[in-house]
Amino acid sequence: MTAISESVLPIIRRTREMLLPHYGSAEEVARKGTSAHNVVTALDIEVERFLADEVGKIDPDAEFSGEENGGGRDAKRFWLCDPIDGTALFIRGIPFCTVMLALIEEGRVNFSVIYDFVNDELYHAERGKGAFKNDEPIKVSDRDAKDAYVAYETHINKKENMERFLRLREKVGLVKYMCAGYEYALVASGKLEGRVNFDPWGHDWDYAPGSLLVEEAGGIVANLGVRTYDYRNYDFLAASPAFFQAMTEGPDAIFPTNLSS
Repeated sequence: MTAISESVLPIIRRTREMLLPHYGSAEEVARKGTSAHNVVTALDIEVERFLADEVGKIDPDAEFSGEENGGGRDAKRFWLCDPIDGTALFIRGIPFCTVMLALIEEGRVNFSVIYDFVNDELYHAERGKGAFKNDEPIKVSDRDAKDAYVAYETHINKKENMERFLRLREKVGLVKYMCAGYEYALVASGKLEGRVNFDPWGHDWDYAPGSLLVEEAGGIVANLGVRTYDYRNYDFLAASPAFFQAMTEGPDAIFPTNLSS
């Protein structure tokens, strides 16, 4: 492991002892809007504060920005945190919830962690150095695109989104765990062939960690319509090479790419 992994991963693992005793029994203390999935527990706030404090000790020159307590995103170097991705599932004792952290440097995701604390499976990636699950290398699927299982996120009530959803459903098996971090971990470890966001409802802390994990596991990550990826653009596809090609190239492409981009 590199110095950054050796410093950060033990901190992330410590969140398990904070969270697991309350798995399936934590109480909602606030709600962001009216949706049942937009809930907050005291542990969301506590874990984010813990990570901000501990990461600040090992990386005092970087800013820290989290879902619950905010923080500046204008710095050239900052940590981006989702303390519990899938809080509503955590409350109900459904095992699709993760702790997520990403290091953003000059607008690029260069290090990320997704921690499935229920199963004690820690995924991490560092740019140019591969992706790992509990320190074992992982890679994306090599299945044919016609056999793909894919996660998705969209506002399905909009006509254009529904049309794309129905086209996608004709071609692949669709799954939804309502936890972006968990789904990106499945893509990076070859259990799903991709995850596509088209007009999604999440935020940068939901997606940035998984984007790097999939890319470093040998996948392709790009914003819809182009060949490049900006973590601040939430419309993107993170997928195995075969599935990415099937979705973006040819006359039947659902998410066609401008090859000159």
